[in-house]
Amino acid sequence: MPNPDDCPLIGPGDPPPFETVNPDGPTPLLVTSDHNSNRMPAALDNLGLAGPDLERHIAYDIGADHLARGLSARLDCVAVLANYSRLLIDNNRHPGDPTSILEISDGTPVPGNRRLTEADKIRRTECFFHPYHHAVSGALNHIWRSRETPPVLFSIHTFAPSLMGRDRHWHIGVLWNRDPRVAVPLIDRLRTEPGLRVGDNAPYSGKETGYTMDRHAGAAGLPHVVIELRQDLVDDAEGAEAWVGRLAGALGRILALDGLHRVTHY
Repeated sequence: MPNPDDCPLIGPGDPPPFETVNPDGPTPLLVTSDHNSNRMPAALDNLGLAGPDLERHIAYDIGADHLARGLSARLDCVAVLANYSRLLIDNNRHPGDPTSILEISDGTPVPGNRRLTEADKIRRTECFFHPYHHAVSGALNHIWRSRETPPVLFSIHTFAPSLMGRDRHWHIGVLWNRDPRVAVPLIDRLRTEPGLRVGDNAPYSGKETGYTMDRHAGAAGLPHVVIELRQDLVDDAEGAEAWVGRLAGALGRILALDGLHRVTHY
């Protein structure tokens, strides 16, 4: 595993590639946020983008940081947060995928991602992608070893209210592939709230994209789910905190279900 301290893209004034919050939280749950930050290392000069572009959804999942930290505090569990923008490399894509490093994102050209060599892409993978996923693996392993209980993976994402000119009406999407243990009771619980529009594998499908959940939980037989919250609902502290409370209440009940904390391959 490359040492991020030796990465030429991360300078002495830049943060590390990830942050681990509440590493010894006793609850057998790991919260992850793959697109948590819009930070850029100084060496890459914001990839040639203007400042306002870095505040948009193309750079990070707006509101995800508050949600992840809030759930970690409410449920007393570990959280692993990515410290750099998804525009450098997408932590929820295989690093060989053409969508891993975008030259154009939602119609906006990204100058610093043009004409990259394979060596350039490998360098980003080694500096940002691998350290983050190594931290996710390490946190899951620590929970499992120290609690002697198979942990649950809960991955947080947010989505833009409109993309490529199309509006998205859902308030929250619950993404899953084969393992229903967390997704189905979460959907059922959320749909009891009047007026709450809950997407089952919408606006994205966990059967088509879900690198983090597949790599770290699906392959190991651990219970898991990905959520997508609409960004206009969590783009301020009040909205995000309301969703922290809603999700913490639902997850608290799900974590107590009989038979949840088992290794099961679907």
